Amino acid sequence: MHSLVFTLSQASPTLMEGLVLGDHPSLLGRVIWSVAVIFVGITPFISVFAMLAIWGERKVAGHMQCRFGPNRVGPIGILQSLADGLKLFVKEDLRPGVADGLLFRLAPYMAFVPVFVAYMALPFGPDWTFEPALGAGLFWLLAVLTLEIMGVILAGWGSNNKWAVYGAMREVCQMVSYEIPLGMSIVVAVMTAGTLNLVQLGNIQSGGLHTWLVFRNPFVFLACCVYFVASLASNKRAPFDLPESESELVAGFHTEYSGMRWSFFFFAEYSAMFAVGGIQAALFLGGWNDPFGLIGYLHGKWMASGFSAGLVALNAVGAAIFVAKACVIVFIQMWLRWTLPRPRIDQVLYACVKVLLPITCVLLLGGAVWQLLVRERVGLPWKDYQPWDLASWWTGGFAATMVTQIVLSLVGLTVVSMVLGWIGYAWVTRHSVVQRLSEAAPIEPRQRVGA
Repeated sequence: MHSLVFTLSQASPTLMEGLVLGDHPSLLGRVIWSVAVIFVGITPFISVFAMLAIWGERKVAGHMQCRFGPNRVGPIGILQSLADGLKLFVKEDLRPGVADGLLFRLAPYMAFVPVFVAYMALPFGPDWTFEPALGAGLFWLLAVLTLEIMGVILAGWGSNNKWAVYGAMREVCQMVSYEIPLGMSIVVAVMTAGTLNLVQLGNIQSGGLHTWLVFRNPFVFLACCVYFVASLASNKRAPFDLPESESELVAGFHTEYSGMRWSFFFFAEYSAMFAVGGIQAALFLGGWNDPFGLIGYLHGKWMASGFSAGLVALNAVGAAIFVAKACVIVFIQMWLRWTLPRPRIDQVLYACVKVLLPITCVLLLGGAVWQLLVRERVGLPWKDYQPWDLASWWTGGFAATMVTQIVLSLVGLTVVSMVLGWIGYAWVTRHSVVQRLSEAAPIEPRQRVGA
């Protein structure tokens, strides 16, 4: 405990902490600042995002199924989640008589708290990270998110319901199995970057689109795809939503829950969607950096000159970019839910053990061989080398790396352009699609008998 207090008191303050508390804040001041960030910044963000994500998923489902979705409470139904939350708050909190009282009550909190803690390590900006000095921040995030499985197990076992137990056991099989390809795909990227610190990972990718890890070599590019598939299974998202398969298990592990305890499971799921999307954005997709490298360039320049106002604005822009990237990944997760059918549990495990696991082994071996045979640029863009000076890449012996990153960047831009074009086409032609559910006709007042 003494060493922990000493480390906290000796660590250099972050940008915002230094602006508010000064260059040499006291230990008490730093503790108060950390608590304020949690309750004023992180907690409202998680709550608002979960509410908007629940509304967004219902709107995405509605548009994909040619119906309206929520459209009654607030503009375009955006306050529907708030109305549902108020309804759940006043609903009766039921507990089966044969359930284990302690485990039944503890499970919702065990499902939500690990996801909440994970947000404290997400790198929203170059200077907007709750704990920027966390050396193994990436694996710490995975370890924390893995604890969510305990909430599911406690919910299923504590309910003393066979459908809930089946759902909990499915979650154990599924999540533990998919943690292996998920972790191995992350190792491929970490091996290329050479660090587990999420802030350093963002700084390494600050030179522009071609310096993002996903475009560093073909094996990291494929590892990004494997991570996305494994994260769906780890997060219980369709088509891997077997633990809460309502067509087979009523509602799975949370069958016996009602009211606010029931809502905690959904808050945890939608919050975890952003968390795994944020990990993917930070690890593979440049984190808070823009495709042109302007944030990385200006951050280094303004950090050297001590331009505090510019750094705060730059971090705000970087945080918006980071959130946008994570939200795009969340949207794709929602898109897949209403596109792909749900497989059987044996097919889910087959895809993990006999498909994804061999693929990640090949990617790990290929990434290691690539590191040995192909010379790559090391250091930080704009500080150790000029990322857009392609002539220096060629003359410095990095021609193979330069060609690889340019080709993979073009492939990524092509895929993104095709997806955006398809979404744009659907948006333009939306008025020609006949809605399955039309607006309800106004209710006519009842006429008196004999009138």
